Amino acid sequence: QVQLVDSGGGLVQAGGSLRLSCVASQLPTSFNAMGWYRQAPGQRRELVASMTKYDGSTYYKDSVKGRFTISRDNAENTMYLQMNSLKPEDTAVYYCHLEDDYYRLYFGQGTQVTVSS
Repeated sequence: QVQLVDSGGGLVQAGGSLRLSCVASQLPTSFNAMGWYRQAPGQRRELVASMTKYDGSTYYKDSVKGRFTISRDNAENTMYLQMNSLKPEDTAVYYCHLEDDYYRLYFGQGTQVTVSS
């Protein structure tokens, strides 16, 4: 069973930056993608950014394009989300995720990001 441990959240003022990390273990030999979801209070969990395993293609939610960057370190089985120019509306719990070949989603425990105005 894949295990994802995410970290790096915190409290930051608007305009600031944070870098989230996700360390993966028990990775399947084949999977589709990894990335980040977020869930704000009273809202549905939404996909923020993802990267495919094989060709590194990326997806970003429109509202974070140009501000967030997803990257990975294959040697360390670690994925990162660099978040710049943070806005109060970015406040949420951020979850690292993995999508396997059967389109099943696995999530980390979540890390809180709070952006004050």
